[in-house]
Amino acid sequence: MRRQKKVSESYTEQQYLIRPTYINHYGRLFGGELLRWIDELAGVVARRHSNSNITTAAIDNLQFKAPVYEGQMVVLVGRVTYVGTSSMEIRIDSYIEELDGIRRCINRAYFVMVAIDENGQPVEVPELILETEEQKMEYESAIKRKDMRKQRRVDGF
Repeated sequence: MRRQKKVSESYTEQQYLIRPTYINHYGRLFGGELLRWIDELAGVVARRHSNSNITTAAIDNLQFKAPVYEGQMVVLVGRVTYVGTSSMEIRIDSYIEELDGIRRCINRAYFVMVAIDENGQPVEVPELILETEEQKMEYESAIKRKDMRKQRRVDGF
């Protein structure tokens, strides 16, 4: 029987205070810097779920909704939304956290990560235990995204 894990067991948050080295010549956070942080967090979430090394297989969706400026704090929140045999879909939400603690969403991304062994071969990951209605709805949406990814490969994208 396959192992099982709850979404909460790999839930991860990371914070970044935006310094001048992260800012482009327009005075905003480099999109590539945010992408790097998101990819790293997706890897942490996937590693925690799978208890394995992982690799990024796809970035399914990445939407920049608002700019980020020097001195602001970015908070990344990651969780598993779907698992296959060796793959996992990881959702990363990025927020600006104001001084009063209010968070405003600036980005949402979906990554497909694959658990691998020491030879780089895929390995089985634990099944996902869905505990809330929100998790169940996200899982159903993830199945639709998975089907769309398959169709894009067939179409040559």
